[in-house]
Amino acid sequence: MDDFTAVSALIGGAMIGASASLLLLLTGRVAGISGILGRLLVPPARGTAWRAAFVAGLVLAPVAYRGLGGDLPPVTIGASFPLLVVAGLLVGFGARLGSGCTSGHGVCGIGRGSPRSLAATGTFMTVAILTVLVARRLVGA
Repeated sequence: MDDFTAVSALIGGAMIGASASLLLLLTGRVAGISGILGRLLVPPARGTAWRAAFVAGLVLAPVAYRGLGGDLPPVTIGASFPLLVVAGLLVGFGARLGSGCTSGHGVCGIGRGSPRSLAATGTFMTVAILTVLVARRLVGA
């Protein structure tokens, strides 16, 4: 990751915070990606359109940025496909177990001063650090 700068991180964080704040202010909804995506897969009676628009925005934003002449950093994935599948399933399981993901708890929950989100985010970060240590030191992934 050679393109990282404190300025780009600050701008990215501000944009995430602004978008989560706007969603909360305009709709009263928390921008928890796992909950939004989960409710698209098993839709409730109402509220499918804004969820679909939100996910479409997440997917299409890099395409639009590139279309406007922006330069995206190259993405390289060094892990095997089975490891990616297992990792994705574990993240999904953790999000269900914690009643939310890092975006819902880490960005929105902590921003709203939720003790539950502070505990969940601390747990997410601790498990992530331990997982990387085990994967790199013991498994060699």
